Amino acid sequence: MAAKKRAQRAGSGASRARSTGAPKGTSAAGGTRAAEPRKKKKVAARAEPARKSPREAAGRARGPELGRAAAKTARSSGSEGAVSEGDEAPSFVLADQEGAEVSSRELAGQPYVLYFYPKDDTPGCTTEACGFRDALPAFEQLGVRVIGVSPDSSASHERFRSKYELPFTLLSDTDKRLSTAYGAWALKKNYGREYMGVVRSTFLVDSEGVIRNTWRGVKVNGHVEKVQAAGRSGGRAPPTHSRA
Repeated sequence: MAAKKRAQRAGSGASRARSTGAPKGTSAAGGTRAAEPRKKKKVAARAEPARKSPREAAGRARGPELGRAAAKTARSSGSEGAVSEGDEAPSFVLADQEGAEVSSRELAGQPYVLYFYPKDDTPGCTTEACGFRDALPAFEQLGVRVIGVSPDSSASHERFRSKYELPFTLLSDTDKRLSTAYGAWALKKNYGREYMGVVRSTFLVDSEGVIRNTWRGVKVNGHVEKVQAAGRSGGRAPPTHSRA
């Protein structure tokens, strides 16, 4: 009899829950076990950022690459920092092979050759340096000083100079500022690979500090003779000895 009364009370409680409109899956006490996961899912969906279409995503990814490509094209064309014949030579203060400072100011009144090369003691650079070495007496007769420039350190220059008995100054342009000013630091291509480096270049500066001749993308064979001929073609300052 007691069990029958308890069953009747439970049935009447369920009936009251349905009559009050309590949501399915909730208790009469107002529990929301089924509703909570649904609310969390909706919040997560609102927080997720909108997805870009494949075309929009591809365009956004290419943007910076196109900018870098344009910059590389400008550098390789010589439009950034390059000089031309008739321009004033860029000023500089750089360390030589002994670590002593050499400045463009101390070169005032004297014509000079400034040749940029990629690296000490490599085949092409050695051939070029030895060519200037052998022709140095002729340059001295013209009063033209010869100066080599590369990103190598002063210590590297000293070893290179001593090994091949180079009797002229080598400047250490480790931060590539002078190479950049002359447009000799540019994009290079080799066996399908692109990289920034020194493009072999030579400049003849007159006694007024004006660039008289430029040679870019130099081919070593016969180059020194061309520079020497250019030095003979115009008026130059009285002969002076090249600084060792």
